[in-house]
Amino acid sequence: MKVSKPGDARFFVRTGPHNVAELAKLIGAALVGSDKPIMGVAPLQTAGSDDISFLDNRRYADALDATKSGAVIIHPDFQTRVPVGTSALVTPEPYVGWAKISALFHPPVSAKASIHPTAVIDATAHIDPSAEVGAGAVIGRAVEIGAGSIIGPLAVIGDGVVIGKLCRVHAQSTISHAILGDKVTIYPGARIGQDGFGFAITKSGFISIPQLGRVIIGDGAEIGANTTIDRGSAQDTVIGLGVRIDNLVQIGHNVNIGSHAVIVAQAGVSGSTTIGDQAMIAAQAGLAGHLTIGRGARVGAQAGVMADVDPGLEVLGAPAQPAKAFFREVVTLRKLVQAARSAAKPGQKKED
Repeated sequence: MKVSKPGDARFFVRTGPHNVAELAKLIGAALVGSDKPIMGVAPLQTAGSDDISFLDNRRYADALDATKSGAVIIHPDFQTRVPVGTSALVTPEPYVGWAKISALFHPPVSAKASIHPTAVIDATAHIDPSAEVGAGAVIGRAVEIGAGSIIGPLAVIGDGVVIGKLCRVHAQSTISHAILGDKVTIYPGARIGQDGFGFAITKSGFISIPQLGRVIIGDGAEIGANTTIDRGSAQDTVIGLGVRIDNLVQIGHNVNIGSHAVIVAQAGVSGSTTIGDQAMIAAQAGLAGHLTIGRGARVGAQAGVMADVDPGLEVLGAPAQPAKAFFREVVTLRKLVQAARSAAKPGQKKED
């Protein structure tokens, strides 16, 4: 199959051309080489003379030597390796530059002011005239949807939900008991605002406890596909400004996630845990309830966190512990295994 360039016109909006000087100004880069029109973005390996590419990882430096791209976003350390004829946009943060330029060529889809005739909308809902509501969407009583927002096909917006400006609620997601800020993105199949996992245990069984809180989602947050966020029990579940939550993440009731934190796929956060600003929770990590994860802390993949994590600390393993201690134990265990093998009697079968 022929390798195609990014941004298939069947799926993505495209702008341009944009001159290299314009792109350099956009990202605050120094332009080395000639100004020229650029039609799109592409990887170093497939870019042509009318494309712009980037290098941020030295592992791919050899691809820079052979690239045919018209321009490249580059760290100063690699400036001398840019091929003749390729303009260089020199910046200490090439990947940030790539993100900004990619978004210029391929901006988010804008709302088409319309309501599909198959959408079911309560008469008390207030939908800004510039918003878009897709086929089969259900909009409940007293819902508010802000200017330029898009509600995808078959999405369900429960009674009283408030959705800010320029939000994107993708297909088949459901939102209840929630207040969304501006520029929030909810990806397909996400479930937001359902009952938290709260019940009292009696000798004869369980008694469900009413979950009376909400979900508050800050401006610019993104919630991944098939992620679930429970509403609070007696207080709110809070997702801070600019938070990025990957696909298939579970957020329990009363969780409070600080601004610009990141939670990666299949992680689970139990109820009433607080996650500080800019913390990072890696894939498949599990956090017990009522914990505090400090600002800028990093929780490794598959870690089992059962105690508070100090700000800026990196933890690994289950139960989770500081990364240095974790690796010391790994090294010690390997040495013990090697010593046991060396001490095995002649002729005795050594275990793997």
